[in-house]
Amino acid sequence: MKWLRAGIRLFLASLLTLTALVVLFVGQLLVLPLPRARAQWRSVVMLYWAQAILPVLGVDLTVVGEPPSKPFLLVSNHLSYLDIPVIGSQVGVVFVAKSELASWPVVGFLCRAANTIFVDRNVRRDLQRVMQGIDRELELGQGVLLFAEGTSSKGATVLPFRPSLLEPAVRSELPVSYATLSYHTPEDEQPAHLAVCWWGGMDFSPHALNLATLRQVKAKLVFGDKQLHDTDRKRLAEHLRTEVLNRFEPVVDEEE
Repeated sequence: MKWLRAGIRLFLASLLTLTALVVLFVGQLLVLPLPRARAQWRSVVMLYWAQAILPVLGVDLTVVGEPPSKPFLLVSNHLSYLDIPVIGSQVGVVFVAKSELASWPVVGFLCRAANTIFVDRNVRRDLQRVMQGIDRELELGQGVLLFAEGTSSKGATVLPFRPSLLEPAVRSELPVSYATLSYHTPEDEQPAHLAVCWWGGMDFSPHALNLATLRQVKAKLVFGDKQLHDTDRKRLAEHLRTEVLNRFEPVVDEEE
């Protein structure tokens, strides 16, 4: 039964994604000379795609608080590739992601279609290009999401935030918003830190297939009730992590 469920879900998710891509590309062709209109169209399509795909994947989402108004810079903890449609279902954002995703089959194409800003954290000079990309999206009136831990985790805690990509906010005196993510599964299902969170050396394809077999995934997204700003990016990163930690619901105990 669970493999039938997974097959149906993956088929519907693929069909939904293909439809969204067609709508996205056709709409962008119609407004090709207008960068702001293209960015807005992309944001709207990705928002509706995310809202539609969550129930297809069996995700029951609880949202606390209100998302920030555009333009904004938003930081969040990072647990899974599922974070993208969970946050994307509430507000249209451009994601900043590790460069390795760009070369992945299918996933890389989808990320590029969503105008993801890729960052190679091993190349220090790449940060300047990334910061320019963040500045560009903010100037176009868009929201930008940073997974400030720099990697996903099993959800025992919130890892230290990396301050480097907060430089655009410090330089432009832009207040930074924050959000917290958490996942749980039914007691008779595989625990969320294994079945939902994607971390360590887990392979993407087997993990995604297993995720699709779950009867239900409980997701919780909490938006912070204030914005933070600072003239020092390291201090800002520490303050943001503290606020996220204060609202974070652990997915698993540290010992497991």
